[in-house]
Amino acid sequence: MPDPHAQASDPSGPTTAAATGPGTQGRRRRPAQLIFEPQAGEPEPERFFDLESIVDPAELLSRSTELALAFRAAAERATDFQAIAAAQLADPRRFDALTPAEIADRADWTPDYAARMVDYGRTLQKQRSAEGGLH
Repeated sequence: MPDPHAQASDPSGPTTAAATGPGTQGRRRRPAQLIFEPQAGEPEPERFFDLESIVDPAELLSRSTELALAFRAAAERATDFQAIAAAQLADPRRFDALTPAEIADRADWTPDYAARMVDYGRTLQKQRSAEGGLH
């Protein structure tokens, strides 16, 4: 008859008490080792808003035009936010204000473009404060 107080060896960690029945602390178990790698599924074909599945050219033109206009509006809005951020970073009241050249380096712009974005951002900030919006 096995000794209920015997120690069981577990290669995954320190020795723990052997299990003797319900309610007693058993030894830790290691996860089962995989003997094969799961099959990788077929790569899904790229989809662009399911435009490739539209067969009617009139519908395709309509839907792709809607998307192009939406992306254009999103790009313009993102550019406005870039300009506001550039203006905030260049604010001389900040102890860590950046020069247009430093902003250009961070945004991958030319220094001239960064200076114009700072000016544009200041204009947007003035418009927002005049309208009672956020700075």
